[in-house]
Amino acid sequence: MASHLSVRLRATLAATAIVAIALGVAAAVLVGVLTGNLTRSAAGEAARRAGATADVLATGSVRGDLVMSGTIGSAEPAVLDPDIKVFAKAVRPGPVLSTRMSDGVPPPGAKGGTFTTLVERVVPAEKDEMTRWAPGESFAVATMPVDTAEGVLLVQARASLEPAENALGALRGLLIPGIPALLLLVAALTWLAVGRALAPVSAIRAEMADITASDLHRRVPVPRARDEVARLAETMNRTLDRLEVAVGRHKRFVADAAHELRSPLAVLRTRLELAPPGPPAAEALTDVERIQALTSDLLLLARLDAGEPVHAEEVDAGQVVAEEAARARPRPEIEVGLEVAADAVVLGSAGQLRRLVANLVDNAVRHAASAVVVRLAVEGDEVVLDVRDDGPGIPAEHREAVFDRFTRLDEARDRDAGGSGLGLAIARDIAVRHGGGLRVVAGSPGAWLQARFPAREPGPSR
Repeated sequence: MASHLSVRLRATLAATAIVAIALGVAAAVLVGVLTGNLTRSAAGEAARRAGATADVLATGSVRGDLVMSGTIGSAEPAVLDPDIKVFAKAVRPGPVLSTRMSDGVPPPGAKGGTFTTLVERVVPAEKDEMTRWAPGESFAVATMPVDTAEGVLLVQARASLEPAENALGALRGLLIPGIPALLLLVAALTWLAVGRALAPVSAIRAEMADITASDLHRRVPVPRARDEVARLAETMNRTLDRLEVAVGRHKRFVADAAHELRSPLAVLRTRLELAPPGPPAAEALTDVERIQALTSDLLLLARLDAGEPVHAEEVDAGQVVAEEAARARPRPEIEVGLEVAADAVVLGSAGQLRRLVANLVDNAVRHAASAVVVRLAVEGDEVVLDVRDDGPGIPAEHREAVFDRFTRLDEARDRDAGGSGLGLAIARDIAVRHGGGLRVVAGSPGAWLQARFPAREPGPSR
């Protein structure tokens, strides 16, 4: 399924998604590794403490009562160590001696120094008792057996996991806002970078959109960077070179053919007019006139396509419209009404504007049922020419097709078994070359063609 998103947006989304996945995996690995390291560190601390206590117990005797901590030679109350317990696994018979246990056994006769109680109580080694006092989710617990004179004891020590949890909380506090901020930065930088990379493509597209058959000499800009976009621009320019040559040859052929046909057709028409009257001569003369009109149209189209500059002059559009509307036509029964405003001046070629009016009126008379209305008015800064007839009209699906070259609707073919289909195409080309346009106006019976031109203030009279 084709995507409607722009290349710039797709590239930005793809880059952001890739970075998001990479950051997510990296963050998960970082949190997992840090969690494992901190947990192992706490477990190592618990094992170290259990081992130190086991070493002390292995060198002395333990009384089955509390063993407290304090300062040697002082009368201060002792403090129980809540993180170490000793459980009696198998007690041998014999006297029970009181022993102070610390990180190191104080030397005999010591008068000062600090020692720490490592044992809270010697209790029977019951499973529930051993697992109840140190929850695994809050502490790392290590258990170590030790063989003493009083029997085999189990030393259990624990280390708090709170420092690890605090470190992980600080890391999460950094990652949660940091990753989205980094993704926004990546998206913004990618958007800018891709936009800058695609800027030449936008310039090429804009130039290609403006190039028409009348200005094939134009070329797309080639970026300075010798990359794929530059090679694309060079390829398009070479294509435009070949197209310009081909279209130029075609235009020259049409112009030469039309020009060469004019003289033989004029001679043939003269001979037919001088021939004895009769139906064959009249029909042949009609055909010759039609061929002459087609030749004239092709020659005019060739000049328009060649971009022949318009001989700009102030043209009294009202006079041109009045003269062409009053000219005799093949269907004298069609009444041509005329509404012409004064001071309707257009800057352009009088000959081409005359041809435009003639084509529009001829087309209306050809398809009208009984009447044609030609109206010329000045609306604001525009001169508007409306040509309306009461014929069958132009279907909505053909309102643009009628301006294509050699386009004739079925109804037109039935009524006028001829016609080149170039009249409206020539009329629109002339209107566009004069800075205006030609269109079919919808919403009225019959056909309504409207041409608009930029109005020009009439100059001083001479």
